[in-house]
Amino acid sequence: MAEKKSCSAKCFADTTVHVDVKDYYGKVLQKSSDLKTNACVAPAKPIPAFIRQALKKVHPEVTDRYYGCGLVVPECLEGCKILDLGSGSGRDCYMLSQLVGESGHVTGIDMTEDQLEVARTYVDYHMQEFGYKKPNVSFVQGYIEALTEAGLEKSSFDIIISNCVVNLSPDKKRVLAEAYHVLKDGGELYFSDVYSSERLTEEIKNHKVLWGECLGGALWWKDLLQLAEEVGFSPPRLVTASVITVDNKELQDVLGDSKFVSATYRLFKVPKGTTKPCQVIYNGSITGVEDSFQFDCQYTFKVEEVVEVDEEVASILTHSRFAEDFTFQPPGGPRGPCGAKPKAGSVDPFELVLQLEKERPGSATGGCCSTQSAACCK
Repeated sequence: MAEKKSCSAKCFADTTVHVDVKDYYGKVLQKSSDLKTNACVAPAKPIPAFIRQALKKVHPEVTDRYYGCGLVVPECLEGCKILDLGSGSGRDCYMLSQLVGESGHVTGIDMTEDQLEVARTYVDYHMQEFGYKKPNVSFVQGYIEALTEAGLEKSSFDIIISNCVVNLSPDKKRVLAEAYHVLKDGGELYFSDVYSSERLTEEIKNHKVLWGECLGGALWWKDLLQLAEEVGFSPPRLVTASVITVDNKELQDVLGDSKFVSATYRLFKVPKGTTKPCQVIYNGSITGVEDSFQFDCQYTFKVEEVVEVDEEVASILTHSRFAEDFTFQPPGGPRGPCGAKPKAGSVDPFELVLQLEKERPGSATGGCCSTQSAACCK
């Protein structure tokens, strides 16, 4: 899966940004408390019991060196091949290792050797802890802008996750394009990241600490929609959003009026324009969400409830790993007492945060994953 390839003159090379980020995450930061903003802090959205149990089995040193923003755990993972972009110390990889099971596999890729050293040190520890006969986790040193160059095969992964990492890349479009290439047809990129309310100034983008703290490289959220379309992904589906506050006055002065949110989106590699709107019925077969499956901030599927979906969601559900978890029927049929229409959707994370503040005052403020972080569609 990750064979070494010989490098030609065209191989991806470090930029100044990559060097600075590796130094920041490899040498400056030694533990989560070294972070200067709350853009990347401990997860906060209520965590399902089975995921809490999986996290408890992760070695403390791996957890201590974890700097992610959000808990990136999509649904329906059994037997899947997952790639973690910017896997760092490996916390998410080891947690997902338990959820995919011994028949699945998790690959972590990171450019920072110091982080990879921590992750690799505990492979045997975790496999023994999980009771696996052979490792279902591996770690690759490489760049998220050059996945195939790192030896990852095209069309080989069911799911790609990323946790507060894409913002650290100076070439977001290339990151998305590489993710698209290594995903199987029907595959998903499910990722949490930091987004800005506007395109950032050069002063902000050139500030080393702000870049290392996941703010200086934040993408304007509207640019994500455009880049995803250019690469070939389905339109991004917004899952959660929460406000990031910056309590450091020196950094706030540089940021000025720019606002930031942490948001989770899901992007799928599915055909476009070939699927019609329909009605779907969730059969309750996904582990951990047997009664109700929150797909995004627009659609929550309750077991045995008939829900009308548009052509975009219909295409995703019929062409992805979720196909066997739903029954599909033509649109316009009777919904009966157990039928439902979805609420209005949004792809603007700042708009979603405002909606949540109206619904639950004070619930949508705080850090990227602070104890006040907000999730939609409860």
